[in-house]
Amino acid sequence: MTEQEAFERILAALYESMLDDSRWPATSALIDEVCGLTGNTLLAAEGPKPDMRVRFVGIYDRGQRRLDLERDYIENYHAIDERAPRFRQLPGGRVVHSNDLFSAEELKTSAAYNEALLKAHSQNSLAVRLVLEDGSHMAWSLADPVAPGDWESSRVAMVTRLVPHVRQFVRVRQALVRAGAGDTTVTALLDNPRVGVVHLDQRGRILAANDRARSILQGGDGLIEKDGALGASAPEDQLRLDRLLASAVPATEDPAIGGSMPVRRQHALLPLVVHVKPVPVPQPSYGARYVAALALIYEPGFPQRIEPALVAATLGLTSGESQVAAWLAEGKSVDEMARATGHTKGAIYWHLKQIYQKLQISRQAELVRLVLSIAEFG
Repeated sequence: MTEQEAFERILAALYESMLDDSRWPATSALIDEVCGLTGNTLLAAEGPKPDMRVRFVGIYDRGQRRLDLERDYIENYHAIDERAPRFRQLPGGRVVHSNDLFSAEELKTSAAYNEALLKAHSQNSLAVRLVLEDGSHMAWSLADPVAPGDWESSRVAMVTRLVPHVRQFVRVRQALVRAGAGDTTVTALLDNPRVGVVHLDQRGRILAANDRARSILQGGDGLIEKDGALGASAPEDQLRLDRLLASAVPATEDPAIGGSMPVRRQHALLPLVVHVKPVPVPQPSYGARYVAALALIYEPGFPQRIEPALVAATLGLTSGESQVAAWLAEGKSVDEMARATGHTKGAIYWHLKQIYQKLQISRQAELVRLVLSIAEFG
């Protein structure tokens, strides 16, 4: 298998994993195999710098999730990991050697390096900061090479080439989780009321769209339907959208590559965000048009309304805690909550800490799933 063939295999696996998180372990294992790694990790953290909280971590060793290492790192090492503040200052997309984020003295004395990274086979690891639009700090870490010695330049080049596609995987997963569609299919997404969904054929024309997408397109503020195709109101956005769709549904034998872009609106402060995901091409059957790409339209300011009183009554939270929980499930950031209440961000994080203790959970994703389930059946 050539390097290009290996790269395209990983791309295909990443795009399949975007809709089905259960496929990520196999995709992670494929990345390990191609890049010659012992494992790799995705980690997201959020909050003020003195109190940065991990809200997601997935440590995989050749496709096997290491929950023991995840808990150990969060509970014992993240707060004292010398790399963390330096890592957050790195430019997005730059692949660095983790050792370079420790001083010479820290390499001798650091518990994070000499204990946590040793357990995770990551003392010779690479790391890259993934820049995301929601303000979260996302890290992709590549564990030690299987072969002893330094990293081969070809392996580093493959990792660097994969960075934007792993970032796109994370973007789409986040958009789907916000929309309450974390585990779904291309077809089932059409029933989701919180995100606009458009199915595009192999020529980039609209095959189907759900009610939310139709409402956005008919409103004509940012995105429109133009002669049966997905279009943009502004000429400059149309050019960018054309390039994005051409990459996702290429007319040549080039690999299909997804991407994301903001689309400006005249009558709303925040832009729409369009995520385009290629869909694996089926075998031709009777000349039928098939779904070749999926466009997800995320609309800030159009969350599902969640009643805080229902959340309070169901979960036994105070009015302040239930409001924070409801806003979090609606997709509001901590900054937005602080502005809406006139409180500090620290006060919002204090509410979240109280909620986690009461509900015996540790991650925002768990809280969001719980609140959304209450909103759906309440």
